[in-house]
Amino acid sequence: MKSKIKAYFDAGFWTLDMVKNAVKKGKITKAEFEEITGVKYS
Repeated sequence: MKSKIKAYFDAGFWTLDMVKNAVKKGKITKAEFEEITGVKYS
């Protein structure tokens, strides 16, 4: 799931909020969020 989300985020299809939602839904971890976005999860 992480690789798909990263591809969508890198391509501009997903926003930071959308990736953050994936953390809330348990699809990725907070650490993976930070790897994908380069932003600290808060």
